[in-house]
Amino acid sequence: MLAYLVRRILGLAAALLAMSFTVFCLQSIIPADPARAIAGPLTPLSNVQELRQQLGLDDPVIVQYGRFLSRLAQGDLAISVRTRQPVAADIRQYLPASLELSLAALCIGLLLAAILAISPHIVGGAGGLRLLFIAAGSVPIFMSALLIVYVFWFRLGWLPGSGRMSDGDVGGPTGFNLIDALIDRRGDLGLDAIRHLLLPACCLALPIAVSVGRSLTSALHDVMQHAYIATARGKGLREATVVLRHGLRNAASPALAMIGLQIRLLFGNLLIVELVFGWPGLGLYIVQSLASADLPAVLGVTMVLGTFYILVGIVVEILQTLADPRIEL
Repeated sequence: MLAYLVRRILGLAAALLAMSFTVFCLQSIIPADPARAIAGPLTPLSNVQELRQQLGLDDPVIVQYGRFLSRLAQGDLAISVRTRQPVAADIRQYLPASLELSLAALCIGLLLAAILAISPHIVGGAGGLRLLFIAAGSVPIFMSALLIVYVFWFRLGWLPGSGRMSDGDVGGPTGFNLIDALIDRRGDLGLDAIRHLLLPACCLALPIAVSVGRSLTSALHDVMQHAYIATARGKGLREATVVLRHGLRNAASPALAMIGLQIRLLFGNLLIVELVFGWPGLGLYIVQSLASADLPAVLGVTMVLGTFYILVGIVVEILQTLADPRIEL
């Protein structure tokens, strides 16, 4: 395990270095002028040129890249053109909302995936439920988001379709509204946070439920044909016990790999869902930054999400070895 972690940490450092070089090249190639964007379109050219010198934009490329790496190592992701705040501070502000939404979507998606995979073995006759899940998960994410907003908010009015709370955030220490409401013992705020969270989380959870559910269903079907399953049934164990205790863990490895893939795809879906639902997270922050040609903000968030992407792969590989000891790191 230690040797594996050392290899993965070195690989993570190499990947981040390659990513930083790619991000820097994009920043250098894209014709947008950071000095002009900061100074404004009406600022005289002489003032813009002076600002370029202050920012070091006229230095040789290798000097600029070294300065970029030095700032990056210190957690400095430059200044946002749109908000005039450090990008790292903006990320700390918007990240809890995206994490809260992502974790809720992951929990709902895994619960639905487990129901989709296990119900045929325990209940039977779940073909209609399976068909419903697959049909719902096959709809493009932007279309399902718009349909969910239209049906459950605009037509039925059951749940709110915009924002995190009715009256701003809870304002607690963690930035997670559900946790902060629990800390403050405010059940009304917690309920309001859940109501705002349900629609976007369910929208993000549908692709996870279908993909992980189908992978787990296929693996569980193969596992249930093995001899040790027949032995467990011969001991008189209930079918639910056989599936949950003996079948599920041995079928978990393909599902874990699919979970890792879906978590990575979740980062892209966040942009669409947060825009549709007005969710104040990193996805909405990136969309607004793109609309404002705020290149430092876009590239800073790209570095952060790229780091998450790599870390998710490491965690999934470790979980696969814990679920199936036959897999070696």
